Amino acid sequence: MKIKIRYIFVLLSLQLGFSQNIKGRVTFNKYAIPKVEVINASTKTLTLTDADGQFSITAKTNDILVFVSKQYQFKKLVLSPAVFTNGELIVEMMLKAEELKEVVITNMPAIKLSTDLNYENSKVSQYNIDRAAQAAKVTGVNMGTIENGITKTFRIFNRNAKETPETPFKDFVKLNCDQNYFENALHIKSEQIGLFIEFCDADPRSKHIVKTQNILTVMDFLFEKTNSFKKLEPNTN
Repeated sequence: MKIKIRYIFVLLSLQLGFSQNIKGRVTFNKYAIPKVEVINASTKTLTLTDADGQFSITAKTNDILVFVSKQYQFKKLVLSPAVFTNGELIVEMMLKAEELKEVVITNMPAIKLSTDLNYENSKVSQYNIDRAAQAAKVTGVNMGTIENGITKTFRIFNRNAKETPETPFKDFVKLNCDQNYFENALHIKSEQIGLFIEFCDADPRSKHIVKTQNILTVMDFLFEKTNSFKKLEPNTN
């Protein structure tokens, strides 16, 4: 009964568009994943999953949540009542292909991954002491904004940039931004999505922005270009 009441409350809150504290759990093959970065790309806030893979973040309908972890594939979703199960958001992540060779199966029902010291050292340099202390004391709560330095965490997408060919801007956008993002977040009509991507690609800044391989930087650029694009639409009045 309590689960049904919570589900109805979440459903009504999302339909009305109110911001609320969304609770969820991040898993891989039904096992909890700790220390996953959960980012609300719409409000630019971030939290981490706790030891049980659970998190809590403020969000509303059509907000875009981004899930980032070193060992797992980048994942994002648009909030709607359909993504909830009994009032809880369950997010299943997939292991990165390059990490599969480092998986060690033990007698315990768990997965152990090898330690990347270079990555861990870079993480320490990106988070200040206060943020690290806060994460140790309180997990599963909002930790700050993109402007306070969270965007730096997305450098993990580009840590092997020198070893991989440059991704064209259009391909990067199509790979990381689905139709729901364009229609619900940017309010671009479905039949104009292709034209809008071409419009953004024509801006010389797109070549520099895509080199960062930073999804939030690209999203900010797309959002900025929407106003210019919509001004080009013919006046039907």
